[in-house]
Amino acid sequence: MAKIAKRIAKSREGIDRNKLYGLADAIGMLKERSTAKFDETIEVAINLGVDPRHADQMVRGVCNLPNGTGRTVRVAVFARGAKAEEAQAAGADIVGAEDLLEQIQGGNINFDRCIATPDLMPLVGRLGKVLGPRGLMPNPKVGTVTMDVAQAVKDAKGGAVEFRVEKAGIVHAGVGKVSFTAEALAENIGAFLDAVQKAKPTGAKGTYVQRVAVSSTMGPGVKVDVSSIAASA
Repeated sequence: MAKIAKRIAKSREGIDRNKLYGLADAIGMLKERSTAKFDETIEVAINLGVDPRHADQMVRGVCNLPNGTGRTVRVAVFARGAKAEEAQAAGADIVGAEDLLEQIQGGNINFDRCIATPDLMPLVGRLGKVLGPRGLMPNPKVGTVTMDVAQAVKDAKGGAVEFRVEKAGIVHAGVGKVSFTAEALAENIGAFLDAVQKAKPTGAKGTYVQRVAVSSTMGPGVKVDVSSIAASA
């Protein structure tokens, strides 16, 4: 534990917790301080001026990262017949209907994204208490309830990230890996911020995007000047 604490303290050296850094500088700091033996995930967290307890201030959406996420995404699809075949051809890892329902009810949830055709939503609805808390419930607002299952599978595999505001008014997502180029990370972060801004709810008042910070899995958080992200997007 002492070794980990020492490494964390060292990674924070030279970072002013109260300063806003340009996006390029912030990414550079994270890449320089990445000392883990694995390819760390870069995450962005955005504090929004919303109260998600009110329905008209809920923020939810999906963002297709231009450079992908850098991680392998396992996709499950609820579909039958021709649509099931389309999903398999597009690269879905698991495809089924009642059999997939039984698998999930039995505790076998080895996927990261769940897609369904609209006609199978009554079936999928029975899994609300299982999939909902894990953020896996298909939803038409983020394109995971659709007849175009092939495109949904390709999007999920290619770097689509879902986001949903938490109780404290924060949205966050993994937007790449430390091994990505600084330019690729900047493009992904710019795209994510753009998607969050486009998802601004009607009930939001005052400053919508209040603070942005980036961090790596084992590294410190670095506050970012929002205007520098807009310039990089």
